[in-house]
Parts: sequence; structure tokens; C-alpha cells
Amino acid sequence: MRWFRGFSWIAVLLAGWLSSPEARSSDGLRLATFRCDITPPLGQPMFCADAIVVVEQPLLAKGVVIESQGDRYVLCALDWCELCNGSYDLLRAKVAEGAGAAPSHVALQCVHQHTAPLIDFDASALLSRAGVPPGSIHLDPKAFEAIERRLVTAVRQSIGRLESFDRIGTGQAKVDRVASTRRCRDQSGVVFARFSSTAMSPALRQMPEGAIDPYLKTITLARGEKPLVRLHYYATHPQTRYGDGRASSDIVGDAREKLERQEGVFQVYFTGCGGDVTVGKYNDGSDRCRRELGERLFAGMKAASAATKLTPAASVRWRTHPVILPRRTDAGCSAPECLALLRNGRNPPVTRLYTGAVRMAFHQRSGRPIELSSLQIGNAYLLHLAGEPMVDFQLFAQRLRPADFVAVAGYGDGGTGYLCPTKAFAEGGYEPVDSNVKPESENLLNRAIAELLGVPPPAK
Repeated sequence: MRWFRGFSWIAVLLAGWLSSPEARSSDGLRLATFRCDITPPLGQPMFCADAIVVVEQPLLAKGVVIESQGDRYVLCALDWCELCNGSYDLLRAKVAEGAGAAPSHVALQCVHQHTAPLIDFDASALLSRAGVPPGSIHLDPKAFEAIERRLVTAVRQSIGRLESFDRIGTGQAKVDRVASTRRCRDQSGVVFARFSSTAMSPALRQMPEGAIDPYLKTITLARGEKPLVRLHYYATHPQTRYGDGRASSDIVGDAREKLERQEGVFQVYFTGCGGDVTVGKYNDGSDRCRRELGERLFAGMKAASAATKLTPAASVRWRTHPVILPRRTDAGCSAPECLALLRNGRNPPVTRLYTGAVRMAFHQRSGRPIELSSLQIGNAYLLHLAGEPMVDFQLFAQRLRPADFVAVAGYGDGGTGYLCPTKAFAEGGYEPVDSNVKPESENLLNRAIAELLGVPPPAK
């Protein structure tokens, strides 16, 4: 019976291995987190071309690599204002290489702080040909290459820390007095803007909160009862003030890093469809408002985390959908006019960069599509959109799957500028003016969202 006793020991060892965290996930689900400092050097320009004179908080890239059945997927949030056109494609390919993933399995989303750079080297090349030196209006290529190397190294090193997970959690909470619509109306119904700070306009702070998504949504990936990473989604412009030489992750960084220190759990924050949403109703640009907004955002993240319910993680499904959004050619948006704007040295730097060069670079995409994507785990859907989508698109996505948990991240490839519903072009206001795509883009985007959520496309 010696052979039987030997076999019994093998059975005991096998049973122990099968009950271990590494073996419990029947789908081979594993994850690894990564973090990287992506702050440009002092003296480099940010969104409004103001040079960095002080780093209030480091700008971070934070993300997670998810492995399922041998395939890897990357979700990454960047503390940058925007990443546009060919620069988005380039960095996505580099991150994919570091993770051992296909580029189509990588979603890079900017958090969109304005105390951070806007990066578009297609636009930078246009400015260089117009005589604008590198590093004056746009980030110097050498500075970007150094950041890129650090980020790819961080992603590559994370692969050695892959660990199993077998639970997914979803939770949400209302955020008190942070987000408010930017699209206010006067008594005659005319749309006007309530920007991120209303220091000079107390009357704007008295106007209604308006159309927002009040909920912060949180996805937790866990092993057993132990959370390994939390992904937070909330729709608002994430800055309290800018243009003063500070590199800062602002209230988002305040809240995100505070919760990470408190919980000891890796935290990632994605900005949702906040194209027409700001903190302006509750912000006069003061340090006091900054602290209060950060605390209220932190309270929403903490409440959503506390409300999280864990369930077994089903298999991962990644969907992609390429879209070609028609470029605007109406008055003020045509290619010749964009070239004139970027070449005119009397224009403000942000006009030459954003309205001129970035829009011209989008003209030159030559029909190259933008790839949108989604990640599904069980009844949780993580949707990754491009540009600056208005909140309508987030609410539309949630209506398509009312019984499921839909979290939306905007600010992927920023070449599109604002993504507006068709009605916004007729209403006017700030967002349609800075959109690089035609009004009929709404239908194309809604059809893409439906495909990414696995539901029939809406009727035209």
C-alpha cells in the first residue's frame, strides 16, 4: 500500500494547489499595476504654453495590465491635458510593446488637467515648419522621449508582478457639490459658458448645477476579499485653476493619492464624459475651494469603494470599434484657415497650438480611423472614448445597459476636440466652437458605443 500512501500525498498537494489564489481563477485571470512619473522638466510648456516653474505634484501615469487566456490588456490614465493624433498612436504602440499586448488592446486616457501638457507631435511639426522652436509652445521631443522610455519601462517591469484575481466589484456614490454644467442659459435661452473658475462672476455660482452625471463609479479587481486595484470614473473637468506655471494633478491627484495612502490599495482615476462639465459653480479659484473640492471628490471615491459588492470574475471580453469622424470644413475650421492661425505669430500660443496646429493635424489624418474600445468583465463594462465627449454620450451609454454597470472614460485620442451631440451645434456655446468634427458625428459615435457595449445599434 506504499504506492497508495504516495498517491495520497500527491492528491493532498494537488488539492492545496487547486485551492491556491494562483489556481482558483479558472480563466487564468491575472493583473499587475504600474505607476510612472510623466512630469516634463522645468521650463517645458503646458496646455496654455505657460512654462513649468514648480511641480506642485508629480504628474503620473497609473494603470493596470490585465491578462486573460494568454492575452493582455492595458488600461492607463495619464495626468496630461491631451494626447492627440499620431502621438496617441505612437505611445499606445510603445506601451503595448512593453506589456506584450496588441496595440488595439491598449486604452490610454488623459485625465485632462490643464496644469499639464498637451502633446501632439503632428501639430508640433506644423509649428516647427512655421518657425516655432521646439519647447516654446509645445513639449520638446527629447523631453517626451525620456518620459516615453520611463513609462514603457514601468509597464514592462510590472509584468514580473502579475498576480491572480478572481473577483470584480462595482460600486457608485453621489458626489456632493463638485460637478456642474458649463452650458448655462440666460433668460432668453442663449447658451453661455461657466468655466472651471468663476472668481470674477459670483452670479454664475448661483445658477443651477445643470445636466451632469452625479455618480462616481468604481470598479475593483480583487483576489478573494482583498482588493488589488480600484478604477474610478467621474465626469468633470478636473482643474480648479491653471496658467500659473504649476504642474499639478489638481483635485484628482489630491483625492486619488489620499485614498491610496489610506486604503493601501492602488487607485486609478479616469475622467468621464466631462466635455461640458466643470467645477465652476463651486470654485472661485481660491486655495480654500481647491481643498474643499478635493475633499468632496475624495468622499465620493471613498463612498463608492465602501459600497462595492464583489462577485466572481467571469471571462474578459475586449471589443474595439474604429470610427472615422468627418472633419469640419465650415468657416473658421478649414485647412487653409487652420494653417493661417498656426503661422500667425500674433495669435496667442494656445490658439496657434490648439485651434491651429492640432486641428490642422486632424485634417491631415487622411481618413485614418480612431479606435475606440471596451472591456467587459461579467456585467461591468468599461468604455473608452476619444476626444472631449459631452456628458450626453455617457448618459446614453448607461441607458443602453440599464441593468449593468457601465463606466465611461473620455479623453483618449484628443485630435477630435469636443464631441458634441448634434443639438449642441444648433444651440451654440463654447464646446461646438472647439469641436473638430461635424454634427453628424453623434450618430456615428452612438452606433460605436452600442457595438462596444454589445447591444443593437440605435435607429438613426
